Amino acid sequence: MQARFITVEGIEGVGKSTHMAFIQQWLEARGVKVETSREPGGTPLAEQIRDLLLSPRTENMPEMAELLMMFAARSVHLENRIRPALEQGRWLLCDRFTDATFAYQGAGRGMDTDRIAELEEAVQGDLRPHLTLLLDAPVEVGLGRARARGEADRFELEAVEFFRRVRQGYLARAKADPGRVRIVDASGSLEQVQADLVEVLEKAWAQWQTGQGA
Repeated sequence: MQARFITVEGIEGVGKSTHMAFIQQWLEARGVKVETSREPGGTPLAEQIRDLLLSPRTENMPEMAELLMMFAARSVHLENRIRPALEQGRWLLCDRFTDATFAYQGAGRGMDTDRIAELEEAVQGDLRPHLTLLLDAPVEVGLGRARARGEADRFELEAVEFFRRVRQGYLARAKADPGRVRIVDASGSLEQVQADLVEVLEKAWAQWQTGQGA
């Protein structure tokens, strides 16, 4: 079976790390070689850009600088990690990708989504995830979980209304591309969320086995 690029998306506190580990185990149980990564980050250089993006600072970071840094990290990640893995037949499971940029910088910051799409095309070419799992939960639920973890990063310090816009941006992405982006309710129990993930994964797996969704 062709190697697949799967992304996991969602606002803070929806359990991406926990559910990514579960998805990895599910795939490996079916004989798939899976690498996990994250954005921004995924390589030593991209992780350095991540630190610049997430660390709280006194100097203002212009929105355009934030957007360009996101795509700079993505370019490094793609060329040094994602493309090589897929070309060598290894599946790549990634915590966030370009849907996050449309949600956070587009919907959250109010930046021009046409400009984001232009950068997407310039950096990625025709590479897109084969499947995106959108873990969705009310903002109050997600932020409550995230802020209970400890010190907040630069994004987690944003106001609740920012995250409401981000969540709506994610849901708009799912509505526009329902074949790729599958919404999973992340507000329930761990067992229920993982049962819903399995349902989505089994449908995608069946399609891939028959050569669909290539």
